[in-house]
Amino acid sequence: MDSDFGIPRELSPLQQLRSQYQPELPPCLQGTTVRVELGDGTTVSEASDSHIIARAFPHTLGQPLAHFLRETAKVSDAHIITQLPSIRVGIVFCGRQAPGGHNVIWGLYEALKVHNAKSTLLGFLGGSEGLFAQKTLEITDDILQTYKNQGGYDLLGRTKDQIRTTEQVNAALKACTDLKLDGLVIIGGVTSNTDAAHLAEFFAEAKCSTKVVGVPVTTNGDLKNQFVEANVGFDTICKVNSQLISNACTDALSAEKYYYFIRLMGRKHSHVALECTLQSHPNMVILGEEVAASKLTIFDISKQICDAVQARAGQDKNHGVILIPEGIIESIPEVYALLKEIHGLLREGVAADKISTQLSPWSSALFEFLPPFIKKQLLLHPESDDSAQLSQIETEKLLAYLVETEMNKRLKEGTYKGKKFNAICHFFGYQARGSLPSKFDCDYAYVLGHICYHILAAGLNGYMATVTNLKSPVNKWKCGAAPITAMMTVKNWSQNAGSTSTSIGRPAIHPAMVDLKGKAYELLRQNADKFLMEDLYRNPGPLQYDGPGADAKAVSLCVEDQDYMGRIKKLQEYLDQVRTIVKPGCSQDVLKAALSVMASVTDVLTTISSSSNGGQQTA
Repeated sequence: MDSDFGIPRELSPLQQLRSQYQPELPPCLQGTTVRVELGDGTTVSEASDSHIIARAFPHTLGQPLAHFLRETAKVSDAHIITQLPSIRVGIVFCGRQAPGGHNVIWGLYEALKVHNAKSTLLGFLGGSEGLFAQKTLEITDDILQTYKNQGGYDLLGRTKDQIRTTEQVNAALKACTDLKLDGLVIIGGVTSNTDAAHLAEFFAEAKCSTKVVGVPVTTNGDLKNQFVEANVGFDTICKVNSQLISNACTDALSAEKYYYFIRLMGRKHSHVALECTLQSHPNMVILGEEVAASKLTIFDISKQICDAVQARAGQDKNHGVILIPEGIIESIPEVYALLKEIHGLLREGVAADKISTQLSPWSSALFEFLPPFIKKQLLLHPESDDSAQLSQIETEKLLAYLVETEMNKRLKEGTYKGKKFNAICHFFGYQARGSLPSKFDCDYAYVLGHICYHILAAGLNGYMATVTNLKSPVNKWKCGAAPITAMMTVKNWSQNAGSTSTSIGRPAIHPAMVDLKGKAYELLRQNADKFLMEDLYRNPGPLQYDGPGADAKAVSLCVEDQDYMGRIKKLQEYLDQVRTIVKPGCSQDVLKAALSVMASVTDVLTTISSSSNGGQQTA
């Protein structure tokens, strides 16, 4: 964890060309002043969680949204900060590596130096372990030269993904105090940014002057909410995977005798699988959210695939490509119950080779049915958040095995008349997350780095850097910051599978599921039958940095209409207009009209708010 970080890389000609690319900045981040408008105080998304979150975050709950403004903006109550002293900032990679992470460092470094050349940026070596041990590397122009627009996290490295225990938060506090840091920037996904929020609260309680800022960087694409439209790394991993999937589609169509079962990295939810399907048009995708919503069993899923294989064989098509998100295994009810039992027994210290004898009858029956390779993988110790080691569970091979068994049975019975079923299995994950970042991820990460500086210059603590209107060109991006507490919810957790007793989890940013009512999923459903039967394979090609594909963005980003922060700002403008029109001295007619309209609006909003907050999730 010492000598290999920050050393110059040997770059290929393409890497050299990419290192010279200069991302664009939106107008609101240009210049040498910081212009910020603070909106209304925020609330939590689930009203039923408010008292629990309020107890956990007395200092950082309810903070206002921040909007950073272009120089020409006419906002009467904007804060224009022209005196910008030198500051010391630390930055740490806490989440799993994602393409574009280095550009967050570059963007923050450039912002620091533009606003005060005497400012210092310290990178913590080896992730949170380096933070606790105070192992730092001062970021300089020379160090950054071979890391600009490059993939990986090897400039600083990473280890554990958490800053959570009393020992860990105290070590982080000591590091920030000893190093005299004005700010600490934490790069990561839902877990890392949850930890950032708790750390910001802990620092505020301890009267530590270090401000904590989070950055949404994760290939899973599951740090999405009303403030965050996309995550750094998601665009790249989907484009790289989509090319590989498309190549498999072309191969399947050429040979006409293989079914490719491709499992995609993405943790519990299916954002990567959905986006790759929309880009490459494979024959079939099984989304974990669909499985959970319909309570499909492993046998239901395998039958679905078998029926599709048989229908295609009826059109003399004995090939195909099927996408499977890695998290689907936890969406299958009976397998999830089995996993919970296994994890509970492992926590109790039961040896892996003894677990099968202590399972409940239902789980035992399922476990004994499964092929040996899956049994071994299900017995792996869970992750720190009690989820299964999803990347190690070969669900694609399990489904291929079940489908092959059933198709051989149908062939023998004469109900299936196609060619003998042949499956080829792949897992795409690690190959893509180490890729050179796409142009979008280079731009997005660089801009987020600049926003981190603006957040610190405005003296804000416990915020996440945000950009909205991302589907538009960079010069139309809207930059701001949202309190991380406004993104938090509280879940009730079942103590054991099948148990009626629950425990209340700590406030956290929970991974967003694929929205089965959203426009991206609707687009998939509109085309699913054609994708299945007509082989409408689409190859977007490799990552492109010039030409027609260079500025392409994720389909799921472009089809949604997500400008939440822009709408909040528009609402504020309307409310300001009402205050201007309805003042003491206005006519009775104006006052009566205002009261009537506001009463109706209040009734409608109360009804909508009550219905959306009516249920609390239990996992």
